[in-house]
Amino acid sequence: MKVVAFNGSPKKEGNTYHALKLVCEQLEEKGIETEIVNVGVKNVKACMACNMCFKNRDEKCVIKNDDVNDWIQKMKEADGILLGSPVHYSSLSAGMKSFLDRAFYVAGANGSLFRHKVGASVVAVRRSGGLPVFNELNNYLAYSEMMIPSSNYWNVIHGLMPGEVHQDEEGVQIMRILGKNMAYLMEVMKNGKATVEAPEQERKILTNFVR
Repeated sequence: MKVVAFNGSPKKEGNTYHALKLVCEQLEEKGIETEIVNVGVKNVKACMACNMCFKNRDEKCVIKNDDVNDWIQKMKEADGILLGSPVHYSSLSAGMKSFLDRAFYVAGANGSLFRHKVGASVVAVRRSGGLPVFNELNNYLAYSEMMIPSSNYWNVIHGLMPGEVHQDEEGVQIMRILGKNMAYLMEVMKNGKATVEAPEQERKILTNFVR
């Protein structure tokens, strides 16, 4: 099994990276392969709302001059997806937001590519604003019918300078437990597929409030 983790920080090895690494270490202890992709250091264009991904249905965004389409395929092939972001004005980093909007929209346009994968989110923050970002990240996972493991608190860890999150003992424990629970859920789902039938996917019903 494999988990692909996305680091939304513009600092390649800042505290978001360290948070993801703490989770990945627990996954690796259970024999799960991990890969950390640095999104925040790349120039990622925002979604243009062109809806061409619904027209083409080729598992690609029409914007071709960045790495988003490659990342979408990594997500499709992985068993688990881990999202991480720093806090910028109590919100996601701009690059991470652009990436997630496009990737999850393409996934939905092509039959829910991430449905029933295991997905989790982590946030690194200096002081406050972590919970709004944690909720923002989870919105993508929940909307896509992904399976979300939890920890013993919200998945937020604190630090300013790169590596300071290791001084947040509670935060380190939260990441450690999240990694263990994510590995456990992935193993349960892997073993359960042979004996438990997954619910049939339903076609999305759209109800517009203005008619």
